[in-house]
Amino acid sequence: MPSEETTGTTTPTTEPQTPAATAAPRNSGAPRQPGEASTRAWTTRLVTVGIVLAALNLRPAITSLGALLEEVRDGLGMSGSVAGLLTSVPPLCFAVFGVMAPRLARRFGPAAVVCAGMAAIAAGLLIRPYAGNTAGLLGASALALMGIAVSNVLMPVIVKRWFPDRVGSMTGLYSMALALGTSSAAAVTVPLTDALGGSWQSGLAVWAALAAVAVLPWLPLVRDRGTAPTAQAPAGQQAARRETPRGEQAPALRMTRSRTAWALAVFFGLQATAAYITMGWMAQIFRDAGVSAGTAGLLLAVTMVMGVPLAFVIPRVAARLPHQGPIVLVLGACGLAGYAGLYLAPAGGAWAWAVLLGVSNCAFPLALTMVGMRARTGPGVAQLSAFAQSTGYLISIPGPLLVGVLYQSSGGWGVPIALMTGLMIPQMVVGWLAGRDRTVEEEATR
Repeated sequence: MPSEETTGTTTPTTEPQTPAATAAPRNSGAPRQPGEASTRAWTTRLVTVGIVLAALNLRPAITSLGALLEEVRDGLGMSGSVAGLLTSVPPLCFAVFGVMAPRLARRFGPAAVVCAGMAAIAAGLLIRPYAGNTAGLLGASALALMGIAVSNVLMPVIVKRWFPDRVGSMTGLYSMALALGTSSAAAVTVPLTDALGGSWQSGLAVWAALAAVAVLPWLPLVRDRGTAPTAQAPAGQQAARRETPRGEQAPALRMTRSRTAWALAVFFGLQATAAYITMGWMAQIFRDAGVSAGTAGLLLAVTMVMGVPLAFVIPRVAARLPHQGPIVLVLGACGLAGYAGLYLAPAGGAWAWAVLLGVSNCAFPLALTMVGMRARTGPGVAQLSAFAQSTGYLISIPGPLLVGVLYQSSGGWGVPIALMTGLMIPQMVVGWLAGRDRTVEEEATR
């Protein structure tokens, strides 16, 4: 069974390290000069601040728009189908631009790419509200989402490089900050808009300031090309490294031959579908049921904030189980109950449905944990992660768009909620299959 620290990393770097980086663990017992130790400690703190600020900016571009979607639609004369297209843009960008991140990191260094990603988020969020038409809004959103995509992929790489002995705790910190940014944008966008005079443009543009602040801690690190980790890796990780000697190629895997890889990819895609439908449409469902705009934003925030504590709990529980299927079923049951509540009494039990759907959306950290558990080696995890996430995000693209089309054509939320409920059933099935105690190396080795 993989350790908790190992399963916390879902996208290990496969880049060759410099000789200095290779030698660092062996020489970790050597005395260091006071100036060197002070610089290392300062840089570590700077990286920690950078990770937290970057994580805070990885979802507000999505949830702030969801909170004001009705105002944006009215302001730009946008149909329900086009609004559905808008909610499908995030997974499309994550699938397309996330693939570029490893190549950019090899050329410029992960810190430089994350710094550029934060700048792209700030620019996109600033331009988006004032683009003047739907096409401009989509283009500026794509710019911000490109920055999110590359940063999202490289965050685990940076955690592994700088904190090899604290991967689990730093991944938990990163996940908590991500959930906090997600929920905060959902909760305060409407009140901020009211405080700024009621203009939805100002309510969306204000989030560019947070992204601009996130650029600052990465500026001193842009010349980093992958220096030595700040501490010696745990003994288990060192043993894993010795299993694949440096210079020896890891076994080539054909992920398309692995049933486990396919099950995990489909599970990742279906949980992403549910998450982006929730982020894009849940506030509108409550508003159409008679809930005020501010309360609808708070309900979306409650759904998102459930990921803060559960991002710590679920991976730790999952890592101790030989089969993660029971957790998949519990999360799926919460989702089914939440959708039933949205259909039967969306306003009457709104807070309960928000909590249930928030628990269900915690299939995301579970999926990341299973990626780390379904492969034996670091290169295997990297290949499985790339396959599961890229395939999964592609699978998730049609869902939010289809919800918009069904809402527009049916004139209500009954049919879209039925679709969401129907998708939860195969999510539970493939999640159960992906949670079985086996590895892709057993199925996919050439």
